[in-house]
Amino acid sequence: MNHSTTLAKPPKRHKSSRRPSAREDLYQTVTDKIIAALEKGTVPWRKPWRSAEKQVGSSLPANAITGRAYSGVNIPLLWMAAEERGFRSDRWLTYNQAQQAGGQVLKGETSSLAVVFKPFEKQAEDNNGNKLFDDKGKPLMESRAMLRSLQLFNTEQCEGLPEQMAGQPAKHMTQEETDTLSAPVMNRVLAIFNASGVKSTSLRQNRAYYWPARDEIVMPMPSQFFTEADYWSTLLHELVHASGHETRLNREGITSSTRKFGDPIYCVEELIAEMGSAFLCAELGVYGEVQHDSYVAGWLKHLQADKKALFRACRQAREATEFLLNPQTDAGQVLPAAKVA
Repeated sequence: MNHSTTLAKPPKRHKSSRRPSAREDLYQTVTDKIIAALEKGTVPWRKPWRSAEKQVGSSLPANAITGRAYSGVNIPLLWMAAEERGFRSDRWLTYNQAQQAGGQVLKGETSSLAVVFKPFEKQAEDNNGNKLFDDKGKPLMESRAMLRSLQLFNTEQCEGLPEQMAGQPAKHMTQEETDTLSAPVMNRVLAIFNASGVKSTSLRQNRAYYWPARDEIVMPMPSQFFTEADYWSTLLHELVHASGHETRLNREGITSSTRKFGDPIYCVEELIAEMGSAFLCAELGVYGEVQHDSYVAGWLKHLQADKKALFRACRQAREATEFLLNPQTDAGQVLPAAKVA
């Protein structure tokens, strides 16, 4: 059946579940969604590990047309939407994309919120609108960002799409499959760790940490973890911290001499490592747990005070994961994402 005829615009029955108005603050809308989840005891970026049915391979949400994974804050947003609405597919697309592919969004279905975030630079101006220059006559540039909403539908909300666009459905994995790493996954994790140049030591202790002064990860003994996957997901968490070393991404949460437990710099760095390791584990297919629930109160306080903090942390988490997944990339070439998939 051809579903791509006569419709010049989306019929009114296909509504956004939450379409921000022109005046609505998208930074606040997205941050409020994450805050609400945290207050309910749900850490949104841990979604792939809570589901009984797990994706084989990458479980990052991706565009059904391009196959490109969504990045940054769209990952926890779409993970939350999929879990809340019971979707097993990790493929998403716009209403128009569904039509262009020969399909149609089902009657009565509502969209899920994602965002397009595009950073750019603009010449700074004074209060009178005059362009500013430095002492050498070069334009003084300041960082800005364009943010707009993107309404997406899961492929399970559509009919008539080509079969290959649905992606691989999640399947029920055995306890042994989730507790261990397959040979291909293990080889990839080891390749990422070895390419990083970070040292690792295991001691009989009760915590894992990254030691910036020695550029070293210190881990408990493997036998102290409940599962093999828990060990490697914890190591990946610490490896995200290590990506912030001054010789790599030079991130303030690692290089600052004033960082200490409980301060905002430390809090943000833990948020970056939490999300970065979740993105890495989802990309690699590692189903371990990293329990850092003691930081949730600090994250809530920070997000409530700064509506843009989540976006900065997501961007830095993405930069860290891309740097680790592509070790041949120079640190100076890791740039903020210009668009979603």
